[in-house]
Amino acid sequence: MSIYVGNLSFQVTEDDLTQTFAEYGKVKRVQLPTDRETGRLRGFAFVEMSTEAEETAAIEALDGAEWMGRNMKVNKAKPREERGGGGGWSNNRSGGGGGGRRY
Repeated sequence: MSIYVGNLSFQVTEDDLTQTFAEYGKVKRVQLPTDRETGRLRGFAFVEMSTEAEETAAIEALDGAEWMGRNMKVNKAKPREERGGGGGWSNNRSGGGGGGRRY
């Protein structure tokens, strides 16, 4: 499982997050997603720790805490939802469907 960390400063680094979360246990991995087009940080991160107990301790201590001028939002990360193709339509948008004889 991993931790979602939101409302981050756009100047935050992986090292900053690692040092902060290391106070609560061993940090296995930090991910800082960037915008595909601009390359700019998106203002959130995912932190993975060694044990669930360490994750719980970090969440309890850091959720709502002010850090780098912002109040962090820290909670269990939710599984990524599948993005649908848009309302039940097939990818074939050319229309047409079956439909019997035409007179």
